[in-house]
Amino acid sequence: MTIPQRFDEIYDATRQGVLAFITAKCGRITDVGDIFQETYLELYRLLQRRGTNYIANERALVMRLARQKIFKHYSLIARVRQFMAFSKPPDDDESPDWTDAEADAFLTEEWVISRLLYENAKQLLRAKPQVVQKIFYLMYDVGLPLTEIAQVLSLSESTVKNKLYRTLKDLRSLMKED
Repeated sequence: MTIPQRFDEIYDATRQGVLAFITAKCGRITDVGDIFQETYLELYRLLQRRGTNYIANERALVMRLARQKIFKHYSLIARVRQFMAFSKPPDDDESPDWTDAEADAFLTEEWVISRLLYENAKQLLRAKPQVVQKIFYLMYDVGLPLTEIAQVLSLSESTVKNKLYRTLKDLRSLMKED
């Protein structure tokens, strides 16, 4: 078996569990993607160095790599903060790079309204506590059921439901206002 084939096999078998683990352990939801990517990059490098038959327990190995990447990520941030003061990171501009002609064709009133609703919803979620952001991420991006989210975050299922439904209620209210 080739390295890319073995990597794909391990990735498919561990992706959802590792993503849930990283999400539960991260201090900020915005760090999840970077740590997830670093974990699997390290796995690929390990396969290149040791070969495809090196791994006996793939889930344990990938979880250990994820744990190491989380520790390294946050210890580096702590060390850097000692030397420089961070201001709030700028919001990433997700606006498409359009020419004026393309903008005129696509920037209709409906598009602008839906974009404003999206931005308002995103702001509302960013203002919520990290645990609520993690619940939304695990539910809607990762696709975990409520029972697994509760298990991953070490919360009761009723607490997860309560936080999810209260936030959904807030989002509905926001949509009605706008």
